[in-house]
Amino acid sequence: MRTHFVLLSTSASVISAALLFAWPGRATSAAGTQRSASSDLVRRSLQPQILAKEREELDSLKSGNLDQFAGLLAESAVFVDAHGPATKAEIVKNAAEFRLLDYSIEDVRFIPVSAASGLIVYKITESGVSHGKQFSAVVHVSALWTLRAGKWVCVFSQETAAK
Repeated sequence: MRTHFVLLSTSASVISAALLFAWPGRATSAAGTQRSASSDLVRRSLQPQILAKEREELDSLKSGNLDQFAGLLAESAVFVDAHGPATKAEIVKNAAEFRLLDYSIEDVRFIPVSAASGLIVYKITESGVSHGKQFSAVVHVSALWTLRAGKWVCVFSQETAAK
């Protein structure tokens, strides 16, 4: 459990630092304006790719394709929900008892972290079956995706029930 906390703390620190430096209006010099334009280009390029990977992950849960789902997660991935942090192995094991029947995504927000990674945040309305019981939920999701060895993988995700 301690290892997961350290990974989570490190991920949170990286995300916080990324948010601080990616914040609009931070740069005021000519070089800063150029960085801002470059950052906007990176954002416009990465956002559709990462949103597509997030949808692919959700669609794999809808189709029950656990191999595809597992292939989209980094080996070091950490997912956090009301039960606390979980490793990739725990996530995939729990997904075997989970089937997404329908979902819709809205209020998508995106922050580029680097030229090859980004944080996507959105609200999902979903329904499905989990451990034999039907459910429906509205959840806020954040997910950090990165390009590793030419392949997009999710390294961190957190879900919070919407009020």
